[in-house]
Amino acid sequence: MGSTGIIHSIETCGTVDGPGIRFVIFTKGCPLRCLYCHNADCRHTENGKSMSVDELILEIEKYQSYFKFSGGGVTVTGGEPLMQPEFVKEIFQRCRLLGIHTALDTSGYVHLNVAKSVLEYTDLVLLDIKSFDPKIYQKVTNVSLEPTLNFARYLNEIHKPTWIRFVLVPDLTDPIDNVTGLAEFIEPFDNVERVEVLPFHKMGEYKWQQLGYDYQLKTTEPPSDELLERTINIFKSHNLIVQ
Repeated sequence: MGSTGIIHSIETCGTVDGPGIRFVIFTKGCPLRCLYCHNADCRHTENGKSMSVDELILEIEKYQSYFKFSGGGVTVTGGEPLMQPEFVKEIFQRCRLLGIHTALDTSGYVHLNVAKSVLEYTDLVLLDIKSFDPKIYQKVTNVSLEPTLNFARYLNEIHKPTWIRFVLVPDLTDPIDNVTGLAEFIEPFDNVERVEVLPFHKMGEYKWQQLGYDYQLKTTEPPSDELLERTINIFKSHNLIVQ
């Protein structure tokens, strides 16, 4: 019997969390309190579903033909998967034995020693860097930026394929200096395969209301096409591939 973890849900044919068709596992528990979080119901481990690695692998195996056909695989996201490192590591170990591609979607807000053994079995990291200005980062997430930058540097050191994700929120994460700072930080890294600029949306607002949380971005609109293009062009001007 493999180890057991607390998950929120599973998506069997995801197409936005890594390459190809993905089997996406949403874990419970997160140390960040992002203002725009669309999985606010993953913050705490209460009311989660306990699942063993064995149970998950039985499900995952059913989708192997989809993975092979599309170049897909398994993505663990959350919440913050690295709050359950042993569980995630074992899922990825088992996937590797089956020849299934693994992706870890993380904020990088973690002690490196906790992450290292998981990363050994991770094929791709989707690293959310929510801001480069430490003050904006603190405002967006309620935690400090430095652990995430350390995590990013370590991924480059070990040559771990990485996609950087940046959520563009008008009047919050959009200052030119903030975007330029992030672009300059990741430009020298040879492990970064692409940057994903994700336009802010309010799809999670209803969850906040259901949970009784105060959603502070009620009046924030998605970014305009012009703002999105300007932001993408900043990354491109630093020799980064943007999707």
